[in-house]
Amino acid sequence: MIRKFDIFLNFDPRFTAISHPMFNIMNTMSIDIGVHLKAVRQMYGLSQRELAKRAGVTNGLISLIEQNRVSPSVSSLKKVLDGIPMTLADFFTLDLAGRPQVFFAREELADIGTGSVELRLVGSRLAKRSMSILHERYPANADTGEEVLTHPGEEGGVVVAGRIELTVGGESRILSRGDAYYFKSSMPHRFRNPGREECEIVSASSPPTF
Repeated sequence: MIRKFDIFLNFDPRFTAISHPMFNIMNTMSIDIGVHLKAVRQMYGLSQRELAKRAGVTNGLISLIEQNRVSPSVSSLKKVLDGIPMTLADFFTLDLAGRPQVFFAREELADIGTGSVELRLVGSRLAKRSMSILHERYPANADTGEEVLTHPGEEGGVVVAGRIELTVGGESRILSRGDAYYFKSSMPHRFRNPGREECEIVSASSPPTF
């Protein structure tokens, strides 16, 4: 069974170290073409049939490649990747094992809150985040403190349970389930739960404050 790229280029003599710049990249690699193609296809949310249609090939060919029952030429693989679209260089240098985390269990959300207020941060270990997403819980009578908060950026959120009193720039309003807010974070603001039930909010801010 043909599996590795070590013998891949033998099927198309037009692509040599002199005539094709991809040769030096690919000739030094040994990856499972079928497994790699399947992983890339699924990463882009494409079925074999959909990828085949977009690439102008039969879905049987995609299936055969992914099962390592055929070893495509460079030109054939390029045609398949054009349906994603993805370049040959990106395909062979994509580190699927090093992909950033996408899904997070509740226990993976770092609690950065203080006192009785629970603020669970999504993706706390992700490098170079462009925003902060928080799952916030305020017990009855809990608040963010006597001092108002100010920081650069913008923030917004939706109340998913209970009630919250939000003060922004001296104006206060009590928000209930389904209500939302959005404001510039440089405006002095404060959160307080005036009710007898826990308040739950899902919020986001950019740039990330936490």
